[in-house]
Amino acid sequence: MNNFGSVLKIAAQRRLALVGILLTSSLIAVLWGANIGTLYPLVEVVFKGDSLPSYASTRIQTSAAELVEIDEQIKGLSASSFEAEGQQKVALQMELQTLEIRRKVVGDSTYWLKKAKPWIDQYAPTDAYSTLLMIVVMLVGGTAVKLVALMANLLLVQYVAEKTAFDLRSIFFRKSLSLDLDSFGENGSAELTSRLTNDISHVSGGISVLLGRMVREPLKMFVCVAGAMFICWRLLLLVMIVTPILALVMIYLSRAIRRASRRAMEEMSQLYGMLNDAFAGIRVVKAFNTQAYERAKFRHGTHAFYLKSMKIAFYNMLARSSSEMLGMATVGMAILAGGYLVVNQETHLFGLRMSQQPLNVGEVLMFFGFLIGASDPARKLTDVWSGLQRGIAATTRVYEIINQPVKVKEPVNPISMSRPHRQISFRDVGYQYASGPKVLQGIDLQIAFGETVAVVGPNGCGKSTLVSLLCRFDDPQTGDVMLDDVSVKEMRTRDLRRRIALVTQRTSLFEDTLENNIRYGSPGADSHAVVRAAKLAFADDFIRNKTPHGYQTLLGTGGVRLSGGQMQRITLARAFLRNPDILILDEATSQIDMESEQLIHRALKKFLVNRTGVMITHRPSSLVIADRIVVIESGRVSDQGLHSELKQRNQFYQSLCGDQRMTA
Repeated sequence: MNNFGSVLKIAAQRRLALVGILLTSSLIAVLWGANIGTLYPLVEVVFKGDSLPSYASTRIQTSAAELVEIDEQIKGLSASSFEAEGQQKVALQMELQTLEIRRKVVGDSTYWLKKAKPWIDQYAPTDAYSTLLMIVVMLVGGTAVKLVALMANLLLVQYVAEKTAFDLRSIFFRKSLSLDLDSFGENGSAELTSRLTNDISHVSGGISVLLGRMVREPLKMFVCVAGAMFICWRLLLLVMIVTPILALVMIYLSRAIRRASRRAMEEMSQLYGMLNDAFAGIRVVKAFNTQAYERAKFRHGTHAFYLKSMKIAFYNMLARSSSEMLGMATVGMAILAGGYLVVNQETHLFGLRMSQQPLNVGEVLMFFGFLIGASDPARKLTDVWSGLQRGIAATTRVYEIINQPVKVKEPVNPISMSRPHRQISFRDVGYQYASGPKVLQGIDLQIAFGETVAVVGPNGCGKSTLVSLLCRFDDPQTGDVMLDDVSVKEMRTRDLRRRIALVTQRTSLFEDTLENNIRYGSPGADSHAVVRAAKLAFADDFIRNKTPHGYQTLLGTGGVRLSGGQMQRITLARAFLRNPDILILDEATSQIDMESEQLIHRALKKFLVNRTGVMITHRPSSLVIADRIVVIESGRVSDQGLHSELKQRNQFYQSLCGDQRMTA
């Protein structure tokens, strides 16, 4: 619930809209009660063939006569009470207090009726049918105003809900981009996508419900309850004895709906994962003829989501049925109790005083109308209660990501360094993943500026972990990574990564133009710089001659298919355009053809002049451009030197080169 409070703080930033929601909701509630209030003049005035002016005059005269009679009774009781003793005196005093209360009620009603009498005489019709016409016009006009207020209210509620969802998505996406890389392994991109889309939609629905019906309907209930209380508050308390039962039922059902909603959202996240896997691996699915298996897996997931959804629907049905049943019981009790008081012209029920004087038909009918008017908002509240619970459950899931701690934190007092650096140092670096063995054990390695170093070793030896630590995607448990004499943990990650360009085995191209894909990471670069980078990466020729629109060709949605070598040269051009001090190649040529590899090597030899190069590779053909080769074995630096030197003296290196198994 605290998380939902955080969402409400975001919504509260739209103060004017919230004021508008409150004002329009109040107007709707007042007009809702006013429409019900027309029952009284219809029953007591129009249907008796009277008009408002004559009814007011008659009531004033009747009240005046009643006040005279009450005064005489009070005078007589006062004299009798003065002479009485004991229990008789107590009984007379109680009767005297009742008469005084009754006199106050009659006096107050007469006072306000006298105040309104000039207005009634001036503006109200003088015959019954004209009075009926006036009441109908006021009823229709009030309804029109109420509908205008309702439209404004709905628009304002939707505005606040959508803007809150917009802000929350921005906060969520920003935090997602700052999460540690292992968080993406734990949550998965499908899980994050589900929370960003499906869950935040439920949060928006919860805000819409809270600011909409959860404000309007209680106000309508309040007006109706206040009207019923004005008529006979004691009778109202009597017929509402079942309300605590409804409150207990709703508390239980709200918890059940929240739990069921959270489980349904988890199932939806699983469905997102299934879709992501099936669509991303569609070539594998078709090649291995596993369409039936994927369909069965998806059917199982959708069936599980269906069961969770039906459970939510069951709880919703229980909530609505309980509310409607208890509401009908309340109205039924009111009809029996009020009917008894009117039919028998009684003021007491079960020995308890219900009113100071017997109720008339108009008052009781209006009392029933107010109760029915209150029961309709109560029924609607149970319908939207589940939406609010889903919103609360979804908020919890969203804020699990927003509040997730990040291991890689920005320094409080960052140190700025001039470019370029002189040396990269790994000093006694040790690293172990949360679930797994220790991959780096006391790594000591220095890389001078302008040197190109190739790091080789078997699968799982920690080569790619070195790259992650240098880019500060994570921090080592022991030791430190330094630029000159400054730890990378003491630098802003933005400043550190501005010096680095990373090209990985898995190319990442976006659904945008080829030009913007090359410019990605260097938004200030102009078109001429983009072309120069593409030429340097030997990508300009195929971009101009083998794509439909050259640099403006759309990737992804445009349907253009590039080969692995072409895509790798695009990413290499992106790295060149960044003009980094450090170029990191993590298995960048492992999946491409020999021709593309040779072109990339030619580009690298030219580009790496006066830059630091770090290559992780298993292809001997890539090692020739390295100034030094570092061999990683069992998480340690076991040897280093030139390719020719290591080939002669290091049997482990010989086996790596011979078997072609130096994978990252």
